[in-house]
Amino acid sequence: MTIGHVARRGTGRGRGGGERKTVRTLTAARQDLSMLEAIARYHGFSKSGTITSLIRREFWRVFPAGTEAIRPDRGARVMRRQHAG
Repeated sequence: MTIGHVARRGTGRGRGGGERKTVRTLTAARQDLSMLEAIARYHGFSKSGTITSLIRREFWRVFPAGTEAIRPDRGARVMRRQHAG
Protein backbone atom coordinates (compact mmCIF):
# COMPACT_ATOMS: atom_id res chain seq x y z
CA MET A 1 0.00 0.00 0.00
CA THR A 2 1.29 3.43 -0.88
CA ILE A 3 0.19 6.34 1.26
CA GLY A 4 0.61 9.96 0.24
CA HIS A 5 -0.53 12.82 2.46
CA VAL A 6 -2.59 15.76 1.22
CA ALA A 7 -4.50 17.48 4.03
CA ARG A 8 -7.82 19.23 3.44
CA ARG A 9 -10.56 20.52 5.72
CA GLY A 10 -13.79 18.47 5.98
CA THR A 11 -17.09 19.81 4.67
CA GLY A 12 -18.77 19.95 8.07
CA ARG A 13 -21.36 17.36 6.96
CA GLY A 14 -21.46 13.73 8.00
CA ARG A 15 -19.55 11.81 10.62
CA GLY A 16 -16.17 13.54 10.46
CA GLY A 17 -17.36 17.05 9.68
CA GLY A 18 -14.81 19.77 10.27
CA GLU A 19 -11.92 17.36 10.84
CA ARG A 20 -8.80 17.56 8.74
CA LYS A 21 -8.99 14.89 6.07
CA THR A 22 -6.01 13.27 4.41
CA VAL A 23 -6.26 12.12 0.83
CA ARG A 24 -4.38 8.85 0.44
CA THR A 25 -3.57 6.61 -2.46
CA LEU A 26 -3.96 2.86 -2.47
CA THR A 27 -1.94 0.45 -4.56
CA ALA A 28 -3.67 -2.89 -5.01
CA ALA A 29 -3.80 -5.82 -7.39
CA ARG A 30 -6.41 -5.50 -10.15
CA GLN A 31 -8.53 -8.27 -8.60
CA ASP A 32 -8.42 -6.61 -5.15
CA LEU A 33 -9.54 -3.31 -6.66
CA SER A 34 -12.36 -5.07 -8.51
CA MET A 35 -13.49 -6.66 -5.22
CA LEU A 36 -13.39 -3.25 -3.50
CA GLU A 37 -15.45 -1.69 -6.29
CA ALA A 38 -18.03 -4.52 -6.09
CA ILE A 39 -18.40 -4.18 -2.30
CA ALA A 40 -18.65 -0.38 -2.55
CA ARG A 41 -21.33 -0.64 -5.24
CA TYR A 42 -23.26 -3.24 -3.21
CA HIS A 43 -23.35 -0.99 -0.11
CA GLY A 44 -23.79 2.24 -2.08
CA PHE A 45 -20.55 3.73 -0.70
CA SER A 46 -17.52 5.23 -2.35
CA LYS A 47 -14.38 3.09 -2.36
CA SER A 48 -12.91 5.39 0.28
CA GLY A 49 -16.06 5.11 2.41
CA THR A 50 -15.99 1.33 2.08
CA ILE A 51 -12.37 1.09 3.23
CA THR A 52 -13.04 3.46 6.14
CA SER A 53 -16.11 1.47 7.19
CA LEU A 54 -14.19 -1.82 7.12
CA ILE A 55 -11.31 -0.33 9.13
CA ARG A 56 -13.68 1.07 11.76
CA ARG A 57 -15.58 -2.21 12.06
CA GLU A 58 -12.38 -4.22 12.46
CA PHE A 59 -10.87 -1.72 14.91
CA TRP A 60 -13.89 -1.86 17.25
CA ARG A 61 -14.04 -5.66 16.92
CA VAL A 62 -10.40 -5.99 18.01
CA PHE A 63 -10.45 -3.12 20.56
CA PRO A 64 -14.06 -2.91 21.87
CA ALA A 65 -13.08 -0.48 24.64
CA GLY A 66 -10.76 1.52 22.38
CA THR A 67 -7.08 2.12 22.98
CA GLU A 68 -5.18 4.67 25.01
CA ALA A 69 -5.15 7.03 22.01
CA ILE A 70 -8.60 6.23 20.55
CA ARG A 71 -11.55 6.32 22.92
CA PRO A 72 -15.18 5.39 22.17
CA ASP A 73 -17.58 8.23 21.38
CA ARG A 74 -19.40 9.73 24.36
CA GLY A 75 -22.48 7.64 25.12
CA ALA A 76 -21.25 4.61 23.15
CA ARG A 77 -22.09 1.22 24.64
CA VAL A 78 -18.77 -0.47 25.43
CA MET A 79 -18.70 -4.24 25.52
CA ARG A 80 -15.94 -5.60 27.74
CA ARG A 81 -14.29 -8.76 26.46
CA GLN A 82 -14.15 -11.74 28.76
CA HIS A 83 -10.76 -13.40 28.71
CA ALA A 84 -10.66 -17.17 28.41
CA GLY A 85 -8.87 -18.62 31.35
